[in-house]
Amino acid sequence: MPSSATPSDPSTINPAPEPAPASASASPSTEAFTKLDLRPELIAAADALGYHTMTPVQAKSLPALIEGRDLIGQAKTGSGKTAAFAMSLLNRLDEQAYHTQALVICPTRELAEQVAEEIRRLARHIPNVKTLTLCGGRPMGPQLASLKRAPHIVVGTPGRLLKHLAKQTLDLSKVQSLVLDEADRMLGMGFIDDIDDIDDYLPQARQTLLFSATFPEEIAQLSAEFQTDPIDIRIEAGEANAQISQRFYRTERSERLELVLRLLDEQRPQSTLIFCNQKHQCEQLKDDLWQHDLHALALHGDMEQFERDRTLIQFANGSSSILVATDVAARGIDINELDLVVCFELSADPEVHVHRIGRTGRAGHKGLAVSLVMPSEENRAAAIASYMDSAISYASADTLPPSAPYKLYPAMVTLSIGGGKRDKLRPGDVLGALTATGTVAGSQIGKISVLDRLCYVAVEQAAAKTAVALLNDSKIKGRRYQARRLR
Repeated sequence: MPSSATPSDPSTINPAPEPAPASASASPSTEAFTKLDLRPELIAAADALGYHTMTPVQAKSLPALIEGRDLIGQAKTGSGKTAAFAMSLLNRLDEQAYHTQALVICPTRELAEQVAEEIRRLARHIPNVKTLTLCGGRPMGPQLASLKRAPHIVVGTPGRLLKHLAKQTLDLSKVQSLVLDEADRMLGMGFIDDIDDIDDYLPQARQTLLFSATFPEEIAQLSAEFQTDPIDIRIEAGEANAQISQRFYRTERSERLELVLRLLDEQRPQSTLIFCNQKHQCEQLKDDLWQHDLHALALHGDMEQFERDRTLIQFANGSSSILVATDVAARGIDINELDLVVCFELSADPEVHVHRIGRTGRAGHKGLAVSLVMPSEENRAAAIASYMDSAISYASADTLPPSAPYKLYPAMVTLSIGGGKRDKLRPGDVLGALTATGTVAGSQIGKISVLDRLCYVAVEQAAAKTAVALLNDSKIKGRRYQARRLR
């Protein structure tokens, strides 16, 4: 149902087919967050996270979001749109009111967890804000326990949200803001009926935000159903890829591995995402890279959920330099400073290619996207050129360094700890246990991820052995937990 935003609405999302869209450049703006009517706690959190100036989508959307307007935005992951709607949600949040005030719906669990993490990072200076993820692939028990005290913000996937609504364990009757993130993907995955059902549990008077990478007719229909007079913000495809340099190399199937090795030797990237079309190709390429002393991990649909979680954490925290993934498995990867994207095999869908290369060159950082084109893929390359409205200029492999021994080991290593949220462990507990004796410095510790049953902590390679021994020889919150180093 169309919604009417109220001044107290914490976030806004609106798709509008009628108004002419405001286009934005993908380059960083020069406008500071201090120009906006944001709570001081949010300004401080943004500064601590390195968000000193707004991205184009933030500059265009945040003033309207703060006013409580509905909004429809064409923006991909990495454009800064998550921080934009998170700030708007938190800006008008009443942390003393213990009911759910905002709902964010995402197409996948990985994306939902990343959105929730961004909200928590921005809420770090606002006391007692509870953000909860409700997604499939996770046990119901811990979610039910967390829902006994209503969270301020819920981030979830459609199926799991409906399960809680059916059980009457989730109350959305006082939600002020609804965010539909990556709405085109949700439509493509068949979630439209679920979204309609969830809407029945929401107040009609609310702010609604809708973000989508593309704008098929179904998105316009969704906007008309859910939004009222939304502001329309769009970033043109050409502008969105302004920070990305593309290279295309012609190659034979048997020459692709050597070409990748030479490319890595030339670029010396800290983080590389390599796309393959088939699961078996991911595993094969990962093994081939290990044979050349390159730390690589694979990510594809045949992996168990805990394996996917572990792999994504290792790549995101800098414990693995190379991730070889299929398109479906790579959904939800959100790393701003991804140095290099390699299309080991071209996608048959030009739009998928654009999404692939859009993983790099984010948040104002420059990125490089390299595509290997076999003779059988020339037609795919032509389709990509047509879709992007730009001619393909093939680079010469002769400019790359000759194949030579080159070892690429990440600076960090991930330790696994056999306890998690169910054991009431928090990142601060792990940090305290590692630094208590002074043998491991806080500067040697990276990202700490706490899951339901496990914790993962990134530490510098030089401190890994000491850190494992320290964790196994000490107690955390009065209990001993087994720690081990991951490959």
